Amino acid sequence: MRPFDFVRPNSVAEALAAWEPGAAYLGGGTNLVDLMKTGALRPGRVIDITRLPDLSAIEVAADGSARIGALVRNADLARAAEILRAYPMVAEALLSGASGQLRNAATLGGNLVQHTRCAYFMDAHAACNRRDPGAGCDARGGAADNMAILGHSPACIATNPSDLCVPLVALDASVEIAGPDGGREMPLAAFHMLPGDTPSEATALRPGELIVALHMPPGAADFAHHARYLKVRERTSYAFALVSAAAAFRMEGARIGAARLTLGSVAAKPWRIEEAEDLLAGQMPDDALFARAADAATAGAAPSNDNAWKIELARRTAIRALKMAASGTPDRMPALPASPFGALEAPAHV
Repeated sequence: MRPFDFVRPNSVAEALAAWEPGAAYLGGGTNLVDLMKTGALRPGRVIDITRLPDLSAIEVAADGSARIGALVRNADLARAAEILRAYPMVAEALLSGASGQLRNAATLGGNLVQHTRCAYFMDAHAACNRRDPGAGCDARGGAADNMAILGHSPACIATNPSDLCVPLVALDASVEIAGPDGGREMPLAAFHMLPGDTPSEATALRPGELIVALHMPPGAADFAHHARYLKVRERTSYAFALVSAAAAFRMEGARIGAARLTLGSVAAKPWRIEEAEDLLAGQMPDDALFARAADAATAGAAPSNDNAWKIELARRTAIRALKMAASGTPDRMPALPASPFGALEAPAHV
């Protein structure tokens, strides 16, 4: 690990003033510190934002919208009564990720900006355009499990590893950002970038900008009674997704009034499929409808390595997630949420 300056500001304004090219903001550190240890990231200055005031609150407004501070810990967010009630698949996604110890440390803001877990990005000795622009991409022709099937380019085939971002994109969450030029808000769906020719630009953050909060719109809670997050992985816990899906319905009687469907671990960003949502709206839920929606969800998918199998896995994951959502949100989160090895009626989380 290279030597670096360490700064601990007392306000957002001080944090922004402390930033310089090559600096990194430190929240929970569950991603940044690991990458610094391996040499994959080498910031010259680390700005510790963990003690900034007013970034650790969950605020719910009378209209059903919510503002969640960037320093809210994943464990606290997953167990917050207002989150469980209004956005249960957000809690389900959080409980599907990492271990209890990591959830106690990791923050909401850090989850949104976490780096890809592509093995070639994390290996400082491998060629990686995302880490070192113009270096090449050793991932091509390499291990295929976590590589993209949608939105990839010759320059990069890495995927976004976040569980949490998948249901957040499905529910139209937005990101509140502070920066040297003032504050702004943008849809989370537009926050993560596809690689194109510039995979090093992984998010829409401008130099020096800092996430301060996440906003949930009033209508997000309308999907609470039929919402599930499904994570398919090689082992039941402590593993990143091969494919994941967030599916939710707002029912109008026996029909689907509105639908949400987003796939995870298939691209460099959560992949929301509005064509599938439009196909589902106004219909009676059944297996044939879900199969057509899954076909729409994987339209345009193409292998990036020897991973054509992942396209069919994504299709089947979408179908199962839609079936789970149609069955209704469980009263309590499962012990191992959406385990591919368990029954749909899984044991309760304690």
